[in-house]
Amino acid sequence: MATEREFLLRRLHSLLGVIPVGLFLIQHLVVNHFATKGPESFNKAAHFMESLPFRYALEIFVIFLPIIFHAIYGLYIAFTAKNNVSKYGFVRNWMFMLQRFTGIITLIFIVWHVWETRIAAALGADVNYDMMASILSSPFMLVFYIVGVIATIFHFANGLWSFCVSWGITVTPRSQLIATYVTIGIFFALSFVGLRAIFAFV
Repeated sequence: MATEREFLLRRLHSLLGVIPVGLFLIQHLVVNHFATKGPESFNKAAHFMESLPFRYALEIFVIFLPIIFHAIYGLYIAFTAKNNVSKYGFVRNWMFMLQRFTGIITLIFIVWHVWETRIAAALGADVNYDMMASILSSPFMLVFYIVGVIATIFHFANGLWSFCVSWGITVTPRSQLIATYVTIGIFFALSFVGLRAIFAFV
């Protein structure tokens, strides 16, 4: 019974990492990328997201609760997993270890980002281009955001590979190899979008 429960929890953890959390990541990167077109363009995109109907319900049930479950169970997996990198050194073992490592970085980054933006907004601050430009004017915060965004994107892209395997989408070695190349492509594409957005605020 305990094994079956853990199997279901891991499946749910994997699913939530893609839907809705992964989709929200992509949407968030796209909105931030509007900063490359200038402050007014970003502010319009951000205001559109803030004016969505049932926004708070969406944030709680589609974003925050799935992220909280994914994070808490992810920490359990990270600290109970047996990493075989030093013994075997295969690419997938390294990816396994990096998935756990970037998960912890991603959690720290998300908590800080939410504190700087959503909590600040709840206290009366305006979440706009000027806010992000002010945050990223610090060299330390610029590096922190670069590392955080890249770690988050890697965690999503590599997690997408694991999702396809655990859900039986990629069963054969060939399909898993193809999925490896696809997810690597997703990582580089989203990293390009994310980094362009960051430097648009600088």
